[in-house]
Amino acid sequence: MSREVIAIIDFGSQYGQLIARRVREHKVYSQIYQPSVKIEKLAQLGVKGIILSGGPASVYAENAPMCDSRIFELGVPVLGICYGMQIGCKILGAEVKPAHSREYGRTTLEISDSSDLFKMLPEHTMVWMSHGDQVNQLTDDFRSLAATPTCPYAAVRHKNGKFFGVQFHPEVTHTPKGTEILRNFLYDICECSGDWQMSDFIEETVAKVRKQVGKDTVICGLSGGVDSAVTAALLHKAIGDQLVCIFVNNGLLRKNERESVESMFRGHFHIDLHTVDWADKFLEKLAGVTEPQEKRKIIGAEFIAAFKSEAGKIEDAKFLAQGTLYPDVIESGNKDGNLAANIKLHHNVGGLPEQLGFELVEPLRDLFKDEVRLVGEYLGLPESMVWRHPFPGPGLAVRVIGDITEAKLAVLREADDILIEEITAAGLYRQISQALAVLLPVGTVGVMGDERSYEHVIALRCVETTDFMTADFSAIPHEVLGRIASRIINEVRGVNRVVYDISSKPPATIEWE
Repeated sequence: MSREVIAIIDFGSQYGQLIARRVREHKVYSQIYQPSVKIEKLAQLGVKGIILSGGPASVYAENAPMCDSRIFELGVPVLGICYGMQIGCKILGAEVKPAHSREYGRTTLEISDSSDLFKMLPEHTMVWMSHGDQVNQLTDDFRSLAATPTCPYAAVRHKNGKFFGVQFHPEVTHTPKGTEILRNFLYDICECSGDWQMSDFIEETVAKVRKQVGKDTVICGLSGGVDSAVTAALLHKAIGDQLVCIFVNNGLLRKNERESVESMFRGHFHIDLHTVDWADKFLEKLAGVTEPQEKRKIIGAEFIAAFKSEAGKIEDAKFLAQGTLYPDVIESGNKDGNLAANIKLHHNVGGLPEQLGFELVEPLRDLFKDEVRLVGEYLGLPESMVWRHPFPGPGLAVRVIGDITEAKLAVLREADDILIEEITAAGLYRQISQALAVLLPVGTVGVMGDERSYEHVIALRCVETTDFMTADFSAIPHEVLGRIASRIINEVRGVNRVVYDISSKPPATIEWE
């Protein structure tokens, strides 16, 4: 089926993915492209509109990223955001210079024309600015739509009726009316109908998978996380018994993780599931290792060894399914010239398929995490699995700070289980984006049973976020925190102190390692 597409040309903005998500939240499909994309490709896609993202460069700087200057020949509406506005204005003849007063943070926008982009918005509204350059002079072909106290051309429209520019960021939550601005662009200006539906995506993907796979066998690695679970469920709907799943027990899992995965996929979905017990080998290789990146490398190498050992036993397997998501593709695309930082090497786009000689099947490749959850709900996965908090690939190895032993893992498993159990009982699990317990490499003095103790410290970390790029600590009620701490100290042998991490991201990360 054909679908409406909004193309987002990303100039290295930290908000590029957020723009794409905001568009999809309006039931319009969006795709991110590099500035090098040619209008011939966009024309072939039949895009309904284009959004030019922000970016860290200056448009007048040497080697500043530029899009195809023929972009307006497509005849579709274009919305430029921050740097994107400056690029569009420059192409159309306006002048861009360093701003006399740089704007960072919230400021008041005064709207002078509310006929299209700002339809139904109040005359004054708060917006989020982040720029050092701005449009300094407009030609007669432009009309100013809005201004701030230091930015006279905070929003503009070209007389061709196809280009709109905003110096602020409508995609961030700090611009309260940003959702309405994007909706006006998508529906009133681009005339989108909003045909991006998860049910349509599922049927379309099922058909694609069947065509790609034919009668061959597909292997899928299960981790217990949302992405791999939804991948397996979607593939099972498409090819049934042609799917074989492999679950590697690395000894670094949460409490009852193995039993939960086996019960769900063998019992509920009746999927052919192979469990590989490799815990002893993981722990043997990790013995004495304290450096986080070294832990990750060891775990990655052992995972491949475990997976390969089982995959080799499966006859007629020609495909490997992975739960690669759209952000994985973007963040790992640095080698292809993507301007966004190569944030991390995702195991989903690593070298495993090549090593095993498999062809990749990636049914979730075009989706963001929140969309994956919707697919999971459509497919009948239980709420506890669909809305499960993120869990790192290296498991509890990066939540035991310092060297890893089975005894330490046992302590952390029990503490982690109590944390999840209590925030769930308090009705907070869905409100919290990610919750975790960390075993610290220090002992502290305590008094237990009238005796002096010197035992472990558990740190609790709970955050709330919409995009995981920034996060604030969760303001959990004191009585809930007290209950969690009391249970951990009383029920988990070897712990005499519990602390709560109230750091925000940035500067801290969500995980400790």
